[in-house]
Amino acid sequence: MTQSDHTAAVSSPSRSPSKSKSKPVYGTPEEFARAIEELRTLFAEGAVTTAKDQLEAHGFSPNAHHPGCPHSVVVYPSSTEDVVKIVNVARKYRMPVIPYSGGTSLEGHFAGWKSGGICIDMSGMDKIIAIHEEDSDLVCQSGVGWMEINETLKEKGIPLFFPLDPGPTATIGGMLSTGCSGTNAVRYGTAKGEWFLNATVVLPSGEVIKTRRRSRKSSAGFDTTKLFIGAEGTLGIVTEVTIRLAPVIPTTVATARFPNVRKASEAVIEILNTGIGIQCIELVDAEFMRATVTAGNPARPYDIADHLFFKLQGATPGALAESVDIVKTIVKKHGGDKFWPAKNNEEAEAVWTDRKNGLYSFLAFAGEGAKVWSTDVCVPISKLPQLVYETQHDIKQTGLWCSVIGHAGDGNFHTCLTFKTDEELAIVRGLVHRMVERALALDGTCTGEHGVGIGKKEFLVEELGAGTVSLMKTIKQAIDPLGIMNPGKVCGILAKKKIRDIEGFF
Repeated sequence: MTQSDHTAAVSSPSRSPSKSKSKPVYGTPEEFARAIEELRTLFAEGAVTTAKDQLEAHGFSPNAHHPGCPHSVVVYPSSTEDVVKIVNVARKYRMPVIPYSGGTSLEGHFAGWKSGGICIDMSGMDKIIAIHEEDSDLVCQSGVGWMEINETLKEKGIPLFFPLDPGPTATIGGMLSTGCSGTNAVRYGTAKGEWFLNATVVLPSGEVIKTRRRSRKSSAGFDTTKLFIGAEGTLGIVTEVTIRLAPVIPTTVATARFPNVRKASEAVIEILNTGIGIQCIELVDAEFMRATVTAGNPARPYDIADHLFFKLQGATPGALAESVDIVKTIVKKHGGDKFWPAKNNEEAEAVWTDRKNGLYSFLAFAGEGAKVWSTDVCVPISKLPQLVYETQHDIKQTGLWCSVIGHAGDGNFHTCLTFKTDEELAIVRGLVHRMVERALALDGTCTGEHGVGIGKKEFLVEELGAGTVSLMKTIKQAIDPLGIMNPGKVCGILAKKKIRDIEGFF
């Protein structure tokens, strides 16, 4: 079998009402209008809206700079049964369905479809259903935020927390669907680990499935929970989730200045290999510190230089103190100085807030009219210095102002690129494209934690291979033969000429 024969074989689904590689046929404007009227009969007043401002707010993001479209209608369900009603109407009228949760995604995940569609706003499904402290897990609806979960646990005096920490307003459903992570990933991993024990999902057929039971582990059959992690709503709508919780362990924070990114990264690798309790290691460049010092109301004085921010764990004060001493020694060994450990929890929290508020400091420093394109890639940790250095050099050639932020403990690297004009936006697009190509050349990924959406899908074949993307398309077509679930996202119609032969139908 030739490579082209193999690709064709993989691309052809075993069962589908439509031909392989044919694009979906959606309903007419008249059919969409009837769908909206039917939705109004199924839901209370206020749960279905066609107000222009709501359609646009749900179809465009001020944080993303990819093409967007307004939806035809926005519906606010409050239960799994409500979502089933919406999906049944969508299927009846062949109307695209786009889920919306926290609205924090950066790669166009909830952009509307060009011919219109139903946006399902999950914000009303924000209930914590059950807390099982003795099992260290929690059952919730998909619209609840991770910060709300952790606040609830703290208020109840339960010494557990959910460790995945993306944007502050991110919700559990969106976190699962984008395969997210955050600063805690060096210690706790990502959404693609075991933090989501099961999910209740409404399939395009209207059927409701639960991917597995609540036990901590299972080897029964395919891991269908992971099928929906990172699928970004293209296979079904997640309505309930069981999440695993971790024990709250005392932490402290420290910072250190470094002469350059390479020295900082060398220190990170040695610190990780000591096995001490590291919860987070964040790399920030001099421009990040310039913005923090100038516009961020910092908790303490900082030099405008490359820095590492550490969050250390220890079950006892003695264990914490030992970890601080080990990190201090390694920092000095690799050319770092001005090592600063927090004296108490208040100092630690304030300094860590400086790191978490970096984007807001950056926007304030960039000035009126400035916009920021924030994107990410991830490479093996040892390759991070090369990627950062080459990207910084590339940015300097353009004259644009930019900051680099890295989750140095796992090789995840973000850029915040500023622009004010369409001409500068075009330059930024080129910078992002070249940054991704560098990451792939270093055996990395086009996205470490932001997801694919429409912003990164052109790189999937280069990263994963044509056969893997064809398999993803086969799964998509088998589950969603009408192509109504968040069309055009993840492995939707792809842009590069070299992969047109495997575009598929959605």
